[in-house]
Amino acid sequence: MELSQIIDTIYPLPTASKNIIKAAITETILPKGHILFKANKVETSIYFIKKGIARAYAYSDANQITFWLGQEGDPIVSMQSYVNNQKGYEDVELLEECELYELKTEKLQDLFLEDIKIANWGRKFSELELIKSEKRLIALQFNTATQRYLALLKNYPSILQRVPLAHIASYLGVTQVSLSRIRANIK
Repeated sequence: MELSQIIDTIYPLPTASKNIIKAAITETILPKGHILFKANKVETSIYFIKKGIARAYAYSDANQITFWLGQEGDPIVSMQSYVNNQKGYEDVELLEECELYELKTEKLQDLFLEDIKIANWGRKFSELELIKSEKRLIALQFNTATQRYLALLKNYPSILQRVPLAHIASYLGVTQVSLSRIRANIK
């Protein structure tokens, strides 16, 4: 997904403000399996996925619990680091080779002080991330595993070809056996 489209999806900006943000962003390509974020570390960048897919996970005992999946156009951000400049609790793994747009958090904070339109863009970015988290929490509390699976397929149609089933089951909060039953009942 192109950078201008990602920026506008968050909050449309006038051309001059958009160009200022674009000038602060660099592109990078990282391999499949790369750990982009490490838990217990203050992350100094936010990323936007140009091409590829990633997951965020945390540990419960010795198990990795996947709680976020991102694909083209999605941001990769440790909100704890971004908002509070504190250590994050998540690891982020790239599930494919990824082309990423990188924006240093410190540079973005400087831009907020220089351009009110960019500051409003940043506010909208945070609000959208909060809404996504809230929807995810509500889905986990109130939807059945089948409903969560169907929503995942709707929002990420290529997910089954791109993400290992173990990660999908973890994301849905079910075992792989339960996921197999859900998939069999839908077919």
